[in-house]
Amino acid sequence: MIELDADIPAELAPLSWLIGVWEGTGVVSFDHGESTETLEFGQRVSFSHDGLPHLNYSSTTWRLSDGLPHVSEMGYWRLSRPATPGDAGPGMLGPVGDRPYTTASQVEELRNDADGFDIEASIVHPEGVTELYLGQVRQARIDLATDAVVRTAGAKEYAAATRLYGLVEGHLLWAWDVAALGRPLATHASGRLAKVD
Repeated sequence: MIELDADIPAELAPLSWLIGVWEGTGVVSFDHGESTETLEFGQRVSFSHDGLPHLNYSSTTWRLSDGLPHVSEMGYWRLSRPATPGDAGPGMLGPVGDRPYTTASQVEELRNDADGFDIEASIVHPEGVTELYLGQVRQARIDLATDAVVRTAGAKEYAAATRLYGLVEGHLLWAWDVAALGRPLATHASGRLAKVD
């Protein structure tokens, strides 16, 4: 049974261990075929909520060698479930009726056969790439894989990705594999972050 923090929407209880600001370091390593790019970076990640049943996500990184900005991304994470009349959308349309899944017992109904919760994450990159991930949260571990990658005409080739997040001894550890630039799915980046707020 999940525990419900009264300060967050009930649907966020399975993801509530992510909420806060995390900082740390990581490494990116990608095989271009003729060479391998390796870079150590600093990172600041924020998971927050605005009273709605999703997490707001943002990540910024900088090169440790000179402190210059590296890359950023932002998005939304939520439990995966069918929309109801009590949900907002599409667009600016408001909900019709009561919001669903407002109690811990109602959220428990969403638990999957693997004793976790199915989730969705949409992540947008300023370089013209948007990723839609599907996966699951099970206790303090999240496994995600892209269901779709959308690119603008000017974006670099990027086909698929997987991400893994876990809470280990109070640190947020993550790993990201990508299939990009004509290369198959392979190790791309990883990091270790401590909660700072």
